[in-house]
Amino acid sequence: MYRLNPEEFIAKVSRLINEQKATMIVDDITYDQTDGTYDAEIFTAEKNKDFSKAYLAKKNVQDYVFADGTADKSVERRFAEDMDLDDQVVVYAKLPRGFQMPTPVGHYAPDWAITFKQGSVKHIYFIAETKGTMDSLELRPSEQAKIKCAKKLFQEISTADVVYGQVDSYQTLLNVMQTV
Repeated sequence: MYRLNPEEFIAKVSRLINEQKATMIVDDITYDQTDGTYDAEIFTAEKNKDFSKAYLAKKNVQDYVFADGTADKSVERRFAEDMDLDDQVVVYAKLPRGFQMPTPVGHYAPDWAITFKQGSVKHIYFIAETKGTMDSLELRPSEQAKIKCAKKLFQEISTADVVYGQVDSYQTLLNVMQTV
């Protein structure tokens, strides 16, 4: 490959080296809580104007959910629809791209924040990453590393009432919630 296209070879080798470095760093990463906060403006910072593919939500913090992907029945769209139909969901938010955490392989933005009913007063909070697959072999190494960092972050800052997880459907989320 080097003889055919040295520039492409160097670019691909560099990407592989950086992915491996990041994977090694991720294994030992730690997070410390800071005083930084987000306020409600984070939900209005992104100005989505194409409402043709937006989902009119019932329990979302905003009136419309702008799911990633272009299909009418994308993973995120189905996820939002399922949350609206479930009586156990109190409220949810499609987290905006501005809600990010730093990782050695770039910023990571989880997809959802969900509040579930539990008993009459107590709530369980769930941060979800929706992927079309749960098979880590189908995710790019950098995406795997970001998810691994997110798991470590939420392990550090979570109480018994806050859970982070990667899910591929709402049913998978419900299965995870039954173990909490």
